[in-house]
Amino acid sequence: MPRAIVLNPADNVATLLDPGQAGEACVLQGERQGSLALLQDVPFGHKICIADTVAGETILKYGQVIGRASRAVRAGEHMHVHNIESARARGDLKKG
Repeated sequence: MPRAIVLNPADNVATLLDPGQAGEACVLQGERQGSLALLQDVPFGHKICIADTVAGETILKYGQVIGRASRAVRAGEHMHVHNIESARARGDLKKG
């Protein structure tokens, strides 16, 4: 059974401590306890969503903003560059 660590109670992602396969129950450790079903295969060290997230919502890891959801994401989904966009150095988003 794969494990994932939540580093801050405000986080909406957890980092996998073991690789996981779709359909497996993943045990949350650290600042949140419980488990959730993985919706995709997720490699070791990658992030999973631990709470349903709407497009544009802030993604928190270590209690810090690491980006925004580029689309709606369900709890148990792999979180990576395909569904998180950076919120740093985005001069293209500045107005005027």
